[in-house]
Amino acid sequence: MKNLIYLLVISFSLLSCGGSGGDDVSPPDPEPTNNKPTNPSNIKPINNLLCIDNTLTFEWNASEDSDGDAITYQLQVATNNQFNENLQTLNNISSTSTQLSLEKGVAYYWKVKAVDSKNASSDYSSVFQFYTEGDGELNHLPFSPALVGPNLHSIVQTISTMLSWTASDVDNNPLVYDVYLDNVNPPISKVSENQSELTFEVTNLSASTNYYWKIVVKDNHGGITNGQVWNFITD
Repeated sequence: MKNLIYLLVISFSLLSCGGSGGDDVSPPDPEPTNNKPTNPSNIKPINNLLCIDNTLTFEWNASEDSDGDAITYQLQVATNNQFNENLQTLNNISSTSTQLSLEKGVAYYWKVKAVDSKNASSDYSSVFQFYTEGDGELNHLPFSPALVGPNLHSIVQTISTMLSWTASDVDNNPLVYDVYLDNVNPPISKVSENQSELTFEVTNLSASTNYYWKIVVKDNHGGITNGQVWNFITD
């Protein structure tokens, strides 16, 4: 009789501690997916603008959020198109415009992105470039060159490849280019000088080599802009 009572007590304890006799507990519903806002697009300063002032209004088109979340914007302005020189970042902008005072006589680059209230971000807008007017300045430096090809860090599987880029000048001065190519970073070997073409063919590439290259842009008034270092890798 004592053994029977003991077994009944243990059975009751197991049931009361969530045994097979307990109620089934459904898993919680998964968190709904948060969609990121649409990408904003630049309005002003327009691309390649020569500004008449150094206090500028930046304006862009509004983003949309399919979840109805509140949106703010992040604006970035820098003195190179990779946004790692003299970078200024303005966060939590609630409208689609803001003002910023910049130095005179400097080339600037700007882009903007949207961020919703759940911290999902859009992609950045296109990069626009502009020049602030300097006091008594007659000539402005060319803008930094932009990479066309080969893509950064790409693998080239042939013994030759075509280097290509774009460049512009706010004064519309004619531009020429020096091409530097090397297997050291930064490249020090000048392989072409004062060429007007926006391409340069590289031949007799070595296998399994990391090549570094850059473009120096020059106008006809002595203005010189050093481009950033790009690279590609041979197979």
